[in-house]
Amino acid sequence: MAGILAWFWNERFWLPHNVTWADLKNTEEATFPQAEDLYLAFPLAFFIFMVRLVFERFIAKPCALGLNIQANGPQKAQPNAILEKVFTAITKHPDEKRLEGLSKQLDWDVRSIQRWFRQRRNQEKPSTLTRFCESMWRFTFYLYVFTYGVRFLKKTPWLWNTKQCWYNYPYQPLTPDLHYYYILELSFYWSLMFSQFTDIKRKDFVIMFLHHLATISLITFSYVNNMARVGTLVMCLHDAADALLEAAKMANYAKFQKLCDLMFVMFAIVFITTRLGIFPLWVLNTTLFESWEIVGPYPSWWVFNLLLLLIQVLNCFWSYLIIKIACKAISKGKVSKDDRSDIESSSDEEDSVLPAKNPHNPTTNTNGTSGTNGYLTGGPCAEEH
Repeated sequence: MAGILAWFWNERFWLPHNVTWADLKNTEEATFPQAEDLYLAFPLAFFIFMVRLVFERFIAKPCALGLNIQANGPQKAQPNAILEKVFTAITKHPDEKRLEGLSKQLDWDVRSIQRWFRQRRNQEKPSTLTRFCESMWRFTFYLYVFTYGVRFLKKTPWLWNTKQCWYNYPYQPLTPDLHYYYILELSFYWSLMFSQFTDIKRKDFVIMFLHHLATISLITFSYVNNMARVGTLVMCLHDAADALLEAAKMANYAKFQKLCDLMFVMFAIVFITTRLGIFPLWVLNTTLFESWEIVGPYPSWWVFNLLLLLIQVLNCFWSYLIIKIACKAISKGKVSKDDRSDIESSSDEEDSVLPAKNPHNPTTNTNGTSGTNGYLTGGPCAEEH
């Protein structure tokens, strides 16, 4: 174990040439980031998760109920013992052969059975109330941490001159404000990493998991080798648009359509400006070029920049989705579906109540644009992003 730890913490990987861990030990004159500080993130992540549960129950839920958001989930499938057994024990997505067999067994047409499975899958999805509470928690945290980051960075010299991130590197002291900012961000993303498996599932689950993993790795890397100054720029820049997105989602759940559209437009502008404009021209420029000139490359420098480039690839992917949504809304001017929607959508006819004995004459449900079927109700933001 000692040999593995010695290999992992090899100074030639983590630190610039001629710098050792002993050089970065805390003294009476200066405090530097220490790897063991990161252990604080785990109990704090658990604490943040507990705060979230309390917040959602005693603050977000009363707000949602005050806005007439009810705990109504998607339309429930008609009880059927045979189909329920197949759903729970065999498959939630029956193939064509199984559908035909069930059709003969139940005397239902195939389309009705497909509709039953769709409704049964949607039945396990969270209600609009649950979604609102989740978004309100994220909105509150993102707003707080972004506000803190802006107030902190306004007092720093490296906000206005990014070369200050590398002068006297790595012998840059760790201030209490910077330490708090880092540990808070790291703890929050660890809490997201764990809660992602219990939160609302979306089609971009893998992409989001990769994003959280890359973010945690970036924060850890930049703290351990004391790239904390440029790390604060990365964190604050990526927090800029998140609160607007959650605000747009809350407005959508509360059916404030004009507010939702406005917040989505603001979110799209801020997101694309910060992540496709400022981030590569400002942050990547200093981490790739200014740091090369002042400090020079070394192994963890390469890893850090590769992680930043991975984040930028994800930024491009999400920007594509945002632009695609906006173009749909502008060109069609009608209901459009979120590509990441966690509720499987269907036509009005397919959302009808399943027949008990006569599957060929269903009663049509006209609530095809309700807030629980994953569709827009007009405008670019009435969907859940």
